Amino acid sequence: MVSLAVLTGCGPSADGVPKTATGSLEQLAARARCRPDIQTDADELRQATCGDGRDRYILATFATDRGQAEWLDQADDYGGTYLIGRRWIAVGDDKAVTVLRGRLGGTVEKSSSHHSGSSGGGHEEDGHSGH
Repeated sequence: MVSLAVLTGCGPSADGVPKTATGSLEQLAARARCRPDIQTDADELRQATCGDGRDRYILATFATDRGQAEWLDQADDYGGTYLIGRRWIAVGDDKAVTVLRGRLGGTVEKSSSHHSGSSGGGHEEDGHSGH
C-alpha cells in the first residue's frame, strides 16, 4: 500500500494547508474521507460523487493536463467552486471545498474567475508551484 506521506508530500504549509495531494481517484477519495460513488470510469476521466445532501461534491481525476483544462473550460459555464490539483478537481459549494482543501491542498477557484491560461485573481494558491 502507498504510504500517506507519498500522497500528501511533506505535510502542511505555514498556513496549515497541506501540500497538494496526488494519486488515483480512490486514493484522493480516501484522503478526503469520501466513499466515492463512481459515475464515469474511462481511461481519460474518472469521476465520482461524494457525500450527500448539502455536503455532496464531485471528485474527478484526469489522464492528462489537457483533459483537465478542457473539463474546466466546459464546467465553467455551470458555475461553482473548484478545488484544483495536479490532474484532479473537486467541485462543490464553498463549505465543502474549504473542508476538502484542508485535506487535499490544491488551489481554489470560482467559476466566474476561471479563464483558461489566466494567472490573475479569483483563486487561492496553496503556496506550491506546479500549476
